[in-house]
Amino acid sequence: MGIFQRLSDLLKSNVNDLIDRAEDPEKMVKQIIIDMQKELSKSTQALGQAKASERIAEKQYNDAVKASQDWEQKAKAALSAGNEELAKKALANKVKADKDVEDYKEMYDTISQQTDTIQTQVEVLKSKLEEAKSRQAMLIARSRMAETQKNLAKSAGGFDPGSAAEKFSRMEEKIERKEAEAQAFSEIAGSAGGSDADEFAKLESDSKVDSELERLKAEMGM
Repeated sequence: MGIFQRLSDLLKSNVNDLIDRAEDPEKMVKQIIIDMQKELSKSTQALGQAKASERIAEKQYNDAVKASQDWEQKAKAALSAGNEELAKKALANKVKADKDVEDYKEMYDTISQQTDTIQTQVEVLKSKLEEAKSRQAMLIARSRMAETQKNLAKSAGGFDPGSAAEKFSRMEEKIERKEAEAQAFSEIAGSAGGSDADEFAKLESDSKVDSELERLKAEMGM
């Protein structure tokens, strides 16, 4: 029928191929859905008009068939009454009605075929539209998941394992240094305490020696 070239293009196209080849699949499927919805609305209106024309053509055809049958009955009645001239007039009208039957039958068949074609296109378009909507839902879900993964990757990117290890290493070195200093100071303090003790012990020893010396001198009368 050639009513919708755009509709024809959509019907011939593979929705998934169009989406997969798109630079922005989510944007592409959204546009496809918009186009299909518009064309579906137009084709549905055309289908309604075609069905209306089909009904009219069918009625005209049936009326012509009935008229042909009626004139034939009248011709028979005229012949039965012995009125051949009236019978001829009735048959003349029947011939005209038969021509109408032929014309309306051809018109009805043509419109019926066109209606079937549009009906098929509408069904195919509905199917492709549902396919596109399903693909859109999947793409949106994938897009959101990808966005979430990207954000998580960015967050993780702010944490540098190498840098963290270096920080822990420096912290460990500081702790070890402090521990070494504490041990050194402890040893120094211990050494200083030992020196004082030795001196006190020496003083005590010297005092005892002096006492023994004085005792001996006294015993010896010195």
